[in-house]
Amino acid sequence: MHTLLIANRGEIALRVMRTARRMGIRTVAIFTDADVTAPHVRAADEARRVESYLDVEAVVAAAQAAGADAVHPGYGFLSERSAFARAVEAAGITLVGPTAEVMDAMGRKDAAREIAVAAGVPVVPTGDDASFPVLVKAAAGGGGKGMRIVRDESELEEARAAAAREARSAFGDDTILVEKYVERGRHIEVQVMADAHGNVVHLFERDCSTQRRHQKVLEEAPAPTITPEVRELVTSSAVALAAHVGYRNAGTVEFLLDPDANGGTGEAYFLEMNTRLQVEHPVTEAITGYDLVELQLRVADGEPLPITQDDVTVTGHAIEARVYAEDSFGGFLPQAGRTSIVRWPDGVRVDHALEPEQVVSTSYDPMLGKVIVHGATREDARRALVDALDRTAILGLTTNTGFLRALVAGDEFRDATIDTAWLDRHEVAPPDAGLPRVLVAWVSAMLAAAGDAHHPFQSDGWRSGADPAPTIVELDRPVVVDRYAGRVDDLAVRQVSAANHVLTLEVAGELVSAVVNVQPHVAEVAHHGQRFVFERPDVFGDHAVDVSDGAIVAPMPGTVLDVRVADGDRVEAGQVLVVVEAMKMELALKAPFDGTVARVAATTGAQVALGHPLLEVQPHD
Repeated sequence: MHTLLIANRGEIALRVMRTARRMGIRTVAIFTDADVTAPHVRAADEARRVESYLDVEAVVAAAQAAGADAVHPGYGFLSERSAFARAVEAAGITLVGPTAEVMDAMGRKDAAREIAVAAGVPVVPTGDDASFPVLVKAAAGGGGKGMRIVRDESELEEARAAAAREARSAFGDDTILVEKYVERGRHIEVQVMADAHGNVVHLFERDCSTQRRHQKVLEEAPAPTITPEVRELVTSSAVALAAHVGYRNAGTVEFLLDPDANGGTGEAYFLEMNTRLQVEHPVTEAITGYDLVELQLRVADGEPLPITQDDVTVTGHAIEARVYAEDSFGGFLPQAGRTSIVRWPDGVRVDHALEPEQVVSTSYDPMLGKVIVHGATREDARRALVDALDRTAILGLTTNTGFLRALVAGDEFRDATIDTAWLDRHEVAPPDAGLPRVLVAWVSAMLAAAGDAHHPFQSDGWRSGADPAPTIVELDRPVVVDRYAGRVDDLAVRQVSAANHVLTLEVAGELVSAVVNVQPHVAEVAHHGQRFVFERPDVFGDHAVDVSDGAIVAPMPGTVLDVRVADGDRVEAGQVLVVVEAMKMELALKAPFDGTVARVAATTGAQVALGHPLLEVQPHD
């Protein structure tokens, strides 16, 4: 293998490139118009444009044009499409993955179930053998689509019809399975690796029970709650299944663990097989010490597996947290925008493709990166993950980092009692905004004292002014800051350090550190991973425009909610001219001085980018 095309984007493309580069393999990226300057494009030795990451013909043509002798599909996109596997093979190129025939066999849950039965692997009771509640699910596809939980027979037919419609729309196949639903099950999956010479090994199991609506949130290895007997059952069953179907390359066999079965010792049932590398593969790499991508590339190149089952052992415990562009405390809605500050924690593994000043859209999967920790024990790993998420700061864009931190720090995850439906039954309490408000107010007062409110940051961070007088900082409420006396409202505050946007204060005897970004149009702070945004009414009107020419531009990417003036209107200083919604926050942009509206470029309902011209005001004189 000399040249490898990675048919993917983002963090997984970068992750595959790292191993390929170490092995001396030339890398080729593909990109769409939206990803022209993306990190994976810059990191590759060569990059080829395609209309879509799902365009089989275009991706294969890019591989041929680049002289690639292999294609790594990553995960998502075309990674489990047998049509893509056939097209790659027909072009004389090696796919880093299983054959199209195996994808066909294992890609459908009903066919995979029959194969599992033939291989002697335990399966979930279905049909007449399944008593209520039952799970109605699509035979094709995954990701929670086409799934319904039914608790009463009177609801079954309607649920089957709804699931079939959703499955037909998502996968083009409305075949439905009805099987036993385990109320408080755990998701256990086994990593397997197989070569073309008949060798199959497992690299132990992962627990992915912390999920929301069938979407994984946290993953860990090894599984913390299973018995040695269940571990032997799932690992041996996974190897048997892979051998039975003639599997090749990396794959994951998923099981549902019913912890209450067999008098409380548990029973594991086969769910499905993922015929690709998994998002959560880093935790397996952490506990086994093996680079799964390297094993994939060597197997794809025809080499026999360089390891035997006896070589694979477990050391310590690893946990992965998926960082998504979503508002976890606001209905888990997907988020979009431009990042300002991005700080990933050092000292731990972070697989990501997110940088400062990067535009994140809703066009692709919302996952921005993964934070992976490894410790001698599960508790060591859990504490390390809490610390790593504390040191993760993404501003300009709302993410689930604070939600992840709260979840990992909670008693339920600590005690390993979270099952696959726990997040659907419980709400994680949002963090309090009290300390973040203190941090933002302190920095705002500092900047006011420095007389540098319009361009508050220097290259080396903040610069303090002389001893300040008490300041009233207008945030979501007025905050009184007396830096000389060391008080914010009624709290005793002492500044410990302030550099490179990181502020550390002692607040009422407690050390508090966070990343703070106070700009003319918005004040943000990342504390315990959570992004807090404070409206600053004292500066929106003064600094939302460039006073020198009266041009009013969009301070953030967003939507124009209201245009309150027209060409030729006379306006007064401070008068609201246009309202923009950005990140669920309404920004009222005001006239900088008395004047006349010379040009209105904004229209209600329009999507505007950062810096987009909205209108222009000419002064009366």
